[in-house]
Amino acid sequence: MDVFRTENNCLKFHYDAEELWIQPWGANSFRIRATKLAEMPKENWALEMPVEDIVPKIQIEEKRASIINGKIKAVISSYGKLTIYNSKDEILLDEYLRNRLDVFADYCSALDIEAREFKPILGGDYHLSMRFVSNPEEKIYGMGQYQQPYLNLKGTDLELAQRNSQASVPFAVSSLGYGFLWNNPGVGRVMFGKNITTWEAYSTKVLDYWITAGDSPAEIEEAYASVTGTVPMMPDYAMGFWQCKLRYQTQDELLNVAREYKKRGLPISVIVIDYFHWPLQGDWKFDEKYWPDPDAMIQELKEMGIELMVSIWPTVDYRSENFQEMKEKGYLIRTDRGFRIVMDFQGNTVHYDATNPAAREYVWQKAKKNYYDKGIKVFWLDEAEPEYSVYDFDNYRYHMGSNVQVGNIYPALYAKTFFDGMKAEGQENIINLLRCAWAGSQKYGALVWSGDIHSSFSSLRNQLAAGLNMGLAGIPWWTTDIGGFHGGDPKDPKFQELLVRWFEYGTFCPVMRLHGYREPLKEPMGKEGGAACVSGADNEVWSFGEEAYEICKKYLALRESMKPYITELMEAAHEKGTPVMRPLFYDFPKDSKCWEIEDQYMFGPDVLVAPVTYADMRKRTIYLPEGSQWTNFDTEEIYEGGQVIEVDAPLSQIPVFTRNGRKLK
Repeated sequence: MDVFRTENNCLKFHYDAEELWIQPWGANSFRIRATKLAEMPKENWALEMPVEDIVPKIQIEEKRASIINGKIKAVISSYGKLTIYNSKDEILLDEYLRNRLDVFADYCSALDIEAREFKPILGGDYHLSMRFVSNPEEKIYGMGQYQQPYLNLKGTDLELAQRNSQASVPFAVSSLGYGFLWNNPGVGRVMFGKNITTWEAYSTKVLDYWITAGDSPAEIEEAYASVTGTVPMMPDYAMGFWQCKLRYQTQDELLNVAREYKKRGLPISVIVIDYFHWPLQGDWKFDEKYWPDPDAMIQELKEMGIELMVSIWPTVDYRSENFQEMKEKGYLIRTDRGFRIVMDFQGNTVHYDATNPAAREYVWQKAKKNYYDKGIKVFWLDEAEPEYSVYDFDNYRYHMGSNVQVGNIYPALYAKTFFDGMKAEGQENIINLLRCAWAGSQKYGALVWSGDIHSSFSSLRNQLAAGLNMGLAGIPWWTTDIGGFHGGDPKDPKFQELLVRWFEYGTFCPVMRLHGYREPLKEPMGKEGGAACVSGADNEVWSFGEEAYEICKKYLALRESMKPYITELMEAAHEKGTPVMRPLFYDFPKDSKCWEIEDQYMFGPDVLVAPVTYADMRKRTIYLPEGSQWTNFDTEEIYEGGQVIEVDAPLSQIPVFTRNGRKLK
């Protein structure tokens, strides 16, 4: 059968209406695409970084063809069944299909199930399903941030969509020794079943995935970073403590908090002005009534050594001073049907079209004039998860509606708005705080936080899995609201315990940020602009009682003293894509027990952290990986690795161990 051909170092297969390409895409890696359109779509999506032109070994035979690129090999039959192997000829991925095209094949069956199923949708796109045989012993990690407690994702059903507290970053790391990127920003789902793994895109033109083979999780992660990009180098100030709450209502209130931190001699790096410091959404400027002299405020903060971050929303109110101009120029997203309203919080609003380069430049120029030029260099890009969308690349149109062709890419392009703008101004160390991200967002300075989560120990346990899997998905900058967002009375002893345990854990996150919507709420100051929004109760380290305050002081000092070590971790993230916080198996892949541990993690290569994530827990069981000596940070006791121990965990400390004598101070 004449179904195979080679072009430009790419093995190509054509059968019936389907065209499939297998091509080298970086060392030990393939990009695999298939479509039933007349031409292969040209978008690279997350695979934007330049890759070397590799000449693979391609062999075409009568009933099959193969292609080898270093440690990875793909074999495709004349009927289109694809299997991917490592250099030991062990199967990494094997397509799941059941048909009778080849009656001698082991998959011969009357079920008639396609591995690559393109189900037509009216309008020209496809509902795509990609099925692989599942190895029930395989462990799967990564995929971004989901609000569930499982680090190993085998057996889970994950929505591929952005939501508040959910960030879909579809890169998975397998215990079998491969990394897999679902390079399709369409909304969909993946089911890592016991029998079948199924990837779905609800509306797309093409199957597109990237796979790499590696001998260790670190090799896999670095290969992924080489094709999707790495974070910028994090500036020194961002490695310290960030103070935030919902919401500082006035310039005086914010400055008084900053002054109190300095008066008490407490380390603080960043203070944050949350939403509705503007008159109307889409104005992108300070409300002069409540923030009368931003220049003086920013200058005083800088004299105290504190950077200011401001919240930016992509929504534009119909009453905004910029709405009419943006509508006339086509800078606002449009709905497939009905009236053009996306949100109705504090006004009828619609998102600006971050997929349109001209719209991105327009918004940046507003932010540049009213924020950046005043000395604000850190942006909090909130509300960046418009769901269920379709994009027309010929006309730069982003629609809200029933189709979902590229619904996951908006957060990345939102971050790109500010990344490109700051790059143009000569800034190198760029940070954009977002609640959602997609594959490749890291190269735009994306610092993802885990959204508006609940203030509870069960929620804290979810954040442990979320942060570790986010790092493995290629987003090394991650943080969480210390104490949780929803609920929590600073005077409640139960919440004070939760806050302390979260604060201790937050000390060993890539970014340490105190935030939350505390009870009881403060009444609005007025009826217009930001004055119409409520504010939460106090949320500073001295707000939770004397015992909690003393513990917070201890961990603030520890975080500050760890800056040289954290700098090393951020350099590795910038240069190689190395996760700052990662599961034990990342640094100890040959220790089989490290693949089983889900409630401990490594903060860089030399610090093992065992958070306390249950109320009233005052002891913890710890596994110390083999091959190293471990020192209890608080007691200075030394242990040999490869054993399970029980240690005390009073409220004033969580178990932390350093490796081979590493000093943190």
